[in-house]
Amino acid sequence: LIFIMHLQEFVTVLVRDPRIQKEDSWHSYIDYEIFIHTNSICFTRKTSCVRRRYREFLWLRQRLQSNAVLIQLPELPSRTPFFNMNNPNHVDHRRQGLQEFLEKILQDALLLSDSRLHLFLQTQLSPEDMEACVSGQTKYSVADAILSFASLNRRFPIEDEEGKKGKNDADSDSESSSSGLGPSDDSISCGCKASPASEES
Repeated sequence: LIFIMHLQEFVTVLVRDPRIQKEDSWHSYIDYEIFIHTNSICFTRKTSCVRRRYREFLWLRQRLQSNAVLIQLPELPSRTPFFNMNNPNHVDHRRQGLQEFLEKILQDALLLSDSRLHLFLQTQLSPEDMEACVSGQTKYSVADAILSFASLNRRFPIEDEEGKKGKNDADSDSESSSSGLGPSDDSISCGCKASPASEES
């Protein structure tokens, strides 16, 4: 008997390990580890781990929505003035909401073709650097950014205390994410449209 296994594509995403990061003596924020494991040809790396904070999710949703106006994007967990980062229930409720948001996003082929999503999930670039990379203002391509980040991070941050480096972003988690970033010139160099051969360059 010959069994033919049809390899189903899958993308597993976990949002986990919330940590409080200090920006300065007055300001702190929580970031979360995003773990991706996939066999999808849409992804440059099949396994990755990065840390992102809530305001970066807000930025991602805004940018995805502006590039896919006909799609109704899922909502993020709402911002509440009563959110307390020292309250495990508050933090876990937000973590679950962020995971559900990503799970829904990753089921949409059109959204999967947006390079910003891949940079968000598989590099530690800031929103400004992601925009610059997508619009061709950097020396490195989207795939380069993802591959070089992977080579810097052989071990996953959850097992590695050094992965705790908080980014020195001066801006707070304010809801008014200023999108004064230049016009989005969407020459997509990553995602489902990219040929896997580009990984080898």
